Amino acid sequence: MESQDALDGPMVHRGFICASFNQDTTSLSVGTKTGYRLFSVTAVDKLDCIHEGVECPDVYIVERLFSSSLVVVVSLSMPRRMNVYHFKKGTEICNYSYSNNILSVRLNRQRLVVCLEESIYIHNIKDMKLLKTLLNTPTNPSGLCALSVNHNNSYLAYPGSSTIGEITVYDANNLSTVTLIQAHDSPLAALTFNASGTKLASASEKGTVIRVFSIPEGQRLFEFRRGMKRYVSISSLSFSADAQFLCASSNTETVHIFKLEQHSPSHEEESPTWSQYVGKMFTAASTYLPTQVSDMMHQDRAFATVRLNMFGLKNISALATIQKLPRLLVASSDGFFYIYNVDPQDGGECVLVQKHRLFDFSEEQVEQREEEKPEDVSPQPANQSYAATVALPSTPPASTTLMGYSEDGGAQKGEVIPEHEFAEGPVCLDDENEFPPVGKQSN
Repeated sequence: MESQDALDGPMVHRGFICASFNQDTTSLSVGTKTGYRLFSVTAVDKLDCIHEGVECPDVYIVERLFSSSLVVVVSLSMPRRMNVYHFKKGTEICNYSYSNNILSVRLNRQRLVVCLEESIYIHNIKDMKLLKTLLNTPTNPSGLCALSVNHNNSYLAYPGSSTIGEITVYDANNLSTVTLIQAHDSPLAALTFNASGTKLASASEKGTVIRVFSIPEGQRLFEFRRGMKRYVSISSLSFSADAQFLCASSNTETVHIFKLEQHSPSHEEESPTWSQYVGKMFTAASTYLPTQVSDMMHQDRAFATVRLNMFGLKNISALATIQKLPRLLVASSDGFFYIYNVDPQDGGECVLVQKHRLFDFSEEQVEQREEEKPEDVSPQPANQSYAATVALPSTPPASTTLMGYSEDGGAQKGEVIPEHEFAEGPVCLDDENEFPPVGKQSN
């Protein structure tokens, strides 16, 4: 474990802009002032930087497709343009420009989804053809959306309202709406699918209650209470690979882990205990109480927690199995990556086992010297979201490489450097063991 504390107090690392895990939590992508970095997170004792991209600075969106060579990048310098790279070859596969700033990108082995404030674009990842544009979607200033990593269903979830917590679930394979879910009274703040796309978790802007729904039916399965004392901003939700656990991180110092387990009534009746008897009494009494009070009595609390040494900083968390043990991974805007052990049986307080730097010490010294210099441009507030940093007055899209206009929605396809590797068939990314071509079916 790294023992030296780089900072006296929690501060945003000046080189850090954004971070995201890939679809199976084996890789961490970090957007920086100079470009982006891809890390392997398959070991506890080391954090290997497997690639550093410097094609464009100030990267605020970087998404890697599983363990393949495909990476999607969006820069603050050109917030309307999405660049798709083959990072092992060092080539650009293609680029697209859109009618407004890009707020988020999601992808699986079948679809690539680009979310703007009031529209969503769905591409076929084999050839990057634009399949569908969802225009006039409810105002979504944070670019909130979730795409199932299971390409057999490719469910897409996004806000169905800008005033209440309604979720639209859309089938991105068949290009049709599946269901609408009335999830929360307040607007949505976080969404995530489990690995199979059969469960969807959501949180509202209040951040006190997290709900899990069955997909495609949209029925409520679980309800968890994160807290009662204060409203918080949920920054990430993530299921474990087996969908038995769900973690939630926020702008507070606590990460919560919830256990998705159905309580068996038959087992309780066989061996009743005093606590179960009291629980039944409360359940019976709740039928006579106001709905809000009754709901609180049926909400489960966190199974395990992590206390971070920071407050108010942007961070993302995920659950992963590393070296055969369950771990909680936290990437923070303080420039560090934290690994905690999780007790899957008893829960409780998770133990920090490793702390890695996302930036080496020499870079931090450079950043410190830059801080001492007067700046012409004022920095973004530390608590501002990634999407908010680009939700600025619209800038005209670069037109030097644009060759045509798409069939609808205003997406413009740039020229391909080199010749489009997606043009004739499935994605070819040189690592087919990690990313089998979609077009081939194994017998």
